[in-house]
Amino acid sequence: MNVLILNAGSSSLKFQVIATDLEKIKSNADHRLCRGQVERTGGEAIVTFQTHNRARQVSTAPLRDISAALDYVLRWLSSEKSGLTEIQSLADIHAVGHRVVHGGELFKESVLVTDDVIRGIEECIDLAPLHNPNNLRGIRAAREIFGQKTPQVAVFDTAFHATIPEHAYLYALPYHLYRRHRMRRYGFHGTSHRYVAYRYRLLRQLTREQTNVITMHLGNGCSAAAIRAGKSVDTSMGMTPLEGLVMGTRSGDLDPSVVNLIATKEGLQPHEVDGLLNTQSGLLGVSGLTNDMRVLEEELRLHDDRRVRLAIDMFCHRARKYIGSFLASMGGADAVIFTGGIGENSPEIRARICAGLEWAGLTIDEEQNRKTRGVEDRISTETSTLAAYTIPTDEELLIARDAVRVIEGEPHPA
Repeated sequence: MNVLILNAGSSSLKFQVIATDLEKIKSNADHRLCRGQVERTGGEAIVTFQTHNRARQVSTAPLRDISAALDYVLRWLSSEKSGLTEIQSLADIHAVGHRVVHGGELFKESVLVTDDVIRGIEECIDLAPLHNPNNLRGIRAAREIFGQKTPQVAVFDTAFHATIPEHAYLYALPYHLYRRHRMRRYGFHGTSHRYVAYRYRLLRQLTREQTNVITMHLGNGCSAAAIRAGKSVDTSMGMTPLEGLVMGTRSGDLDPSVVNLIATKEGLQPHEVDGLLNTQSGLLGVSGLTNDMRVLEEELRLHDDRRVRLAIDMFCHRARKYIGSFLASMGGADAVIFTGGIGENSPEIRARICAGLEWAGLTIDEEQNRKTRGVEDRISTETSTLAAYTIPTDEELLIARDAVRVIEGEPHPA
């Protein structure tokens, strides 16, 4: 089954095509046929394609919206330019899997897209006003092009965290605010956390019930998850992706009274404060330079800039703090797993985060950590009772697999 995976943003469309089925899933024989993205729709868009057997191709095209972008991608996939013998026409796309950011309390697992599901995703727009409308545009664009016969599956970032217990997901607010407005912790990056926990148990040859880990998804967006017996029992992001770790442009945790104080002192409206906390804070806000950790690390190495050092120190301190708190709430764990662009590729940041966790049994193997970038490997010493691993995430693979399972009516994995 050739599954087209779509991640629709406000002016971008990321896509992959993965060939998989129930047998391939069991034997880990899934095959990625191509990947790419369309950026800056609404004008002269930048289009990137890469197939499994050809070099990356970059071009531009005037694409007005997500529908036009998807149509352009599909025409390329079935053309000679792609070099894909597996896809000669739309009929060779057998299913479409969509990343949907927020499923609220309505969607606790991946589901076949129906009119009722679309209405449910619409009901969650208040919880993710920047993301769910774009995800819906991707779904509607695919429906328009493929029609009703090609099954589509929605895979929710929040679904993996549906197992978090009530005492961990509720805020200590008047309870009627939860009853009326569903104000609670939902968590995000769930597909990524679920994937790396799955890969960890394959590496260690464990069952789900034996999987007790803390997963650290560190990229421009960052989140931590406490996974006990294979299930999420706590996470750092909250009702929105703003809460938790220091991120590229998001502040993470702060005193809620700061919001009103910023509005008063700076003469800003609530939505402007929200924008400041989401797009002007984090590594960018503290360093005053960039949200790109690679640039910050280089700047620190070359110039030892004080604010750059401060931004990195704050980033690592907050991550270490969450690891410690999750160890306490979980009653211990067997491993800390790093993933995401920073987690997979920055030995220095991993070492900084783990420094001081010797009390918990974690000691980084400096040489092993230094040479580990973008691959699955253990980066702690063999004598560490709390191990550390890097495992590159692959959310698209899980979306493809979920699409197959939902369409075939297979039980959903924990």
